[in-house]
Amino acid sequence: MTALPAAGHAVEDLDLAHEPLPADQVVAGSPTTALAVLDDTGDREIGIWEMTPGTASDTEADELFVVLSGRATIAFEDAALPDLAVGPGSVIRLAAGMRTTWTVTETLRKVYIA
Repeated sequence: MTALPAAGHAVEDLDLAHEPLPADQVVAGSPTTALAVLDDTGDREIGIWEMTPGTASDTEADELFVVLSGRATIAFEDAALPDLAVGPGSVIRLAAGMRTTWTVTETLRKVYIA
């Protein structure tokens, strides 16, 4: 995780330290993720998250995010929910407990509130 000082930063210039995902989350490829927490006061967290190409499963937190760069498809275990193709400018709301599979085709960077 990357910590940031209390000042503005150009998101595209932010250098994030990537780590491999746990093996039980990787579905295909060798994706890595990185995180920079911008604020974690109270009962919410705001940050930047990034994932390199590959496919991984996840159980979501209650979150709102905006995709800054990259492309991915988010598939939901709940068949009643359609797959979402996301890219720069996509605004997505996920509910806690949703089971998802992320297929990232271009390194995805998002700003999130969870």
